Amino acid sequence: MHRGDLRPPEGTRSQRKRVGRGTGSGLGKTAGRGHKGQKARAGGSIRPGFEGGQMPLVRRLPKRGFKNIFANRFAVVNVGELERFPAGSSVTPAALRENGLVKKSGEPVKILGTGELTKALSVSVHGFSKTAEEKIRAAGGTVEVI
Repeated sequence: MHRGDLRPPEGTRSQRKRVGRGTGSGLGKTAGRGHKGQKARAGGSIRPGFEGGQMPLVRRLPKRGFKNIFANRFAVVNVGELERFPAGSSVTPAALRENGLVKKSGEPVKILGTGELTKALSVSVHGFSKTAEEKIRAAGGTVEVI
């Protein structure tokens, strides 16, 4: 078999529509565009969200809230997810990234208190919730804020 012998499976490719080639073709005269009106004309497309001059929905609804550009955004990891680390290991942002618990690199990491921890781990990340800190210490581990 050669590259030149390859053909797409039967029925996967369709002929392009040849419009405006006489009434006998079935797509002559108005070429499938109906009669007159804005949509029948060249360049006659209506932008998305246009409601015929009526006040658009986007402008009828009130604006809500804002995005704080000074907010510290953390990658969040729960205490229960630290169970996958072996006892006595050190948990750092790099180790969390390797285990797939944190997606973005360079993002500060915060440990939250959901779940249970039974192993003693030394955890050093950018932030802890009070409950997370208590659970890590209760399991015999150490906590360090970077």
